[in-house]
Amino acid sequence: MLTIKLITEQTERVIKGLEKKHFGNAEATINQVIELDKKRRAAQTVLDKNLAEAKQLAARIGALMKEGKREEAEAVKAQVAALKQTNAALEEEMRQAAEETQRVLYTIPNIPYDEVPEGAHAEDNVVERTGGEVPNLGTNPLPHWELAKKYNLIDFDLGVKISGAGFPVYRGKGARLQRALINFFLDEARNAGYEEIMPPTVVNQASGYGTGQLPDKEGQMYHCTADDLYLIPTAEVPVTNIYRDVILDEKELPIKNTAYTQCFRREAGSYGKEVRGLNRLHEFSKIEIVRIDTPEHSKESHKEMLDHVEGLVKKLELPYRILRLCGGDMSFTAALCFDFEVYSAAQERWLEVSSVSNFDAYQANRLKCRYRRADDKKTELCHTLNGSALALPRILAAILENNQTPEGIRIPKVLVPYCGFDMID
Repeated sequence: MLTIKLITEQTERVIKGLEKKHFGNAEATINQVIELDKKRRAAQTVLDKNLAEAKQLAARIGALMKEGKREEAEAVKAQVAALKQTNAALEEEMRQAAEETQRVLYTIPNIPYDEVPEGAHAEDNVVERTGGEVPNLGTNPLPHWELAKKYNLIDFDLGVKISGAGFPVYRGKGARLQRALINFFLDEARNAGYEEIMPPTVVNQASGYGTGQLPDKEGQMYHCTADDLYLIPTAEVPVTNIYRDVILDEKELPIKNTAYTQCFRREAGSYGKEVRGLNRLHEFSKIEIVRIDTPEHSKESHKEMLDHVEGLVKKLELPYRILRLCGGDMSFTAALCFDFEVYSAAQERWLEVSSVSNFDAYQANRLKCRYRRADDKKTELCHTLNGSALALPRILAAILENNQTPEGIRIPKVLVPYCGFDMID
């Protein structure tokens, strides 16, 4: 979340940033935070004055008792008692103001960097660059859901029987290709210096608030109400929360973690041909990369992460493009985000496969994730970053569709050692 310091010292910048993100009532909400903070500070000032006065009065009581001036001592005691009552009311006022401030802050998204383009919708995103070649599949190429049925790779109907729509069953070479992609992505991340983590796939409420999924995305997360636990929508949540309430040494940064997990998303309100097959699922596999860094180095880390993801799609021989997201299409927590899309020649559309984001200090402030500077030993908020490297469903869909031939489906060369086969026929 945004810091009170940022809001009070750079109010106009914050309001303009929120307007760029198309956050409604930006000025009114920020002014509410400022007024609540003033109220808390005013109560704190009076409380501090009263506590100092009570301390002086307490010392006076002792002196009066020694002098035998009991009546005067009792009168001072009454003053102290009255101050205690006033102080209790002040403390309650401060508590309520702090709680209300926190509640409002949780509803305010991160502000975008200056380099984020203006815009309200996905159509306003800016194409940074493209790569790869779109294959010529001839006439009537098959979409991946028909290829999956033809070669017995994925059973969508069986998934409906077991769980419901959006829970596919991978089988045979489909399952092996899925596992090959997981191992390939993890190997590439480890080779790039990321430590592999195997986290839980359920998290508590504090973890959801720490990375910003709560309260913003509460309706999109599967909630185990009996235990008040949430199924993770991405490994970003448990991995980043490793560093909740932690003070790191500057020499430890940047920290680089990777994790493979199943991810769960309700995707409420998603219907139609755009979500058919693997295009949008309730459960899917994803490899995530996460970094914790200093403010001075986080933009360089972001670039390195973008280069890493671009290297993956290149090795998979997929046509791709990289989008710089506009203010209105960015996530609640991101300050700067790039999306990777691969082209499906059979569906004739772009499929999003990764978002690589810099959150600045927004998540770190929620997490209380700090680092101790090497020069002056002062503590500062870290910057957090994360990205999909990669999400499997649409990658798998594009591989199946773009590599279909009359003889079968060709496997990208880089995956053959992981699969153990070079064709699906």
